[in-house]
Amino acid sequence: MITGIEVSKSSQHRLVEKYEFEEALGQGKIDALSVDGGKVRIRTPLGESSRWKDYKAVSLHGQVCAAFFQNNQDLLDWTNRQPLARVITCVGDGHDGVWNLMTAIGEDYQRREVLDWYHLVENLHKVGGSIKRLKRVENYLWSGEIELALEEFKNNQRPAVINFQRYVNKHQSRISDYSLYHSLGICIGSGSVESTIKRIGARIKIVGAQYSEKNVPQYLKLRCAYLNGSIA
Repeated sequence: MITGIEVSKSSQHRLVEKYEFEEALGQGKIDALSVDGGKVRIRTPLGESSRWKDYKAVSLHGQVCAAFFQNNQDLLDWTNRQPLARVITCVGDGHDGVWNLMTAIGEDYQRREVLDWYHLVENLHKVGGSIKRLKRVENYLWSGEIELALEEFKNNQRPAVINFQRYVNKHQSRISDYSLYHSLGICIGSGSVESTIKRIGARIKIVGAQYSEKNVPQYLKLRCAYLNGSIA
C-alpha cells in the first residue's frame, strides 16, 4: 500500500522464515508466570488423516510470552534466562506436563507453586449434588482448609467425588490460603497464559488450516512477537 509494489504470499512466507526475531525479555523482576499447552494441526501427505501436535506457552505475567513447538527444553532455557525474582509464583492447572516443566524453572527455593483457583473450583463443581455443600467446600478451599473441604465428602463413593478427592490430594501442596494470597496481591490464576493460548489458537485453528511441521516454530515466534508488541 505504501510503495505500490505487490508482494506475493510466497515471498512474504520466505521473508518470515528467514527473519530472526529478537529474544523477548521481561523488564524488571519476574515474580509470576504460568505455563499451558495448545495444539496445532500438522500437514500430512495427501490421503492421510491430519495429526494434531502439542506446543507449550509460557506467560511472564504482565510482560511477555513465548511459545515452543515440541521443545520443552527451549521453553525452560528461555524462561530461566529471564530476570526471575527471588520468589516466583508459578501458577498452573492440574496437568502433569505443566508441573513437570515448572519443577525446572528457577531453583526449588524460588518457586511458590499455586494450583489455579478457577480450575480448582471448576473441578469441584463437576462433583454436582447439593449447591449449599459445594459452596461450603468452595469457602473452605478459598481459605486453604483442605481437610474440612474433604470432610464434606466423607464416605461418599460416587466416582465424581473420588476423582475430586484424588485431584485435591495430588495437588494439596499447591492449594494455599487463596484468600490471603488474593489480599496480598499474589497471583492465584493462570488466565494470562490461557489468554495467550486462546489468541494463538484464534490464528492457528482456522477451519481447514494445516501447517508444515518445520514451519510451526517460526510461526509461533511470529505470533508471540505480535502479542508482545514487537511487531505491528
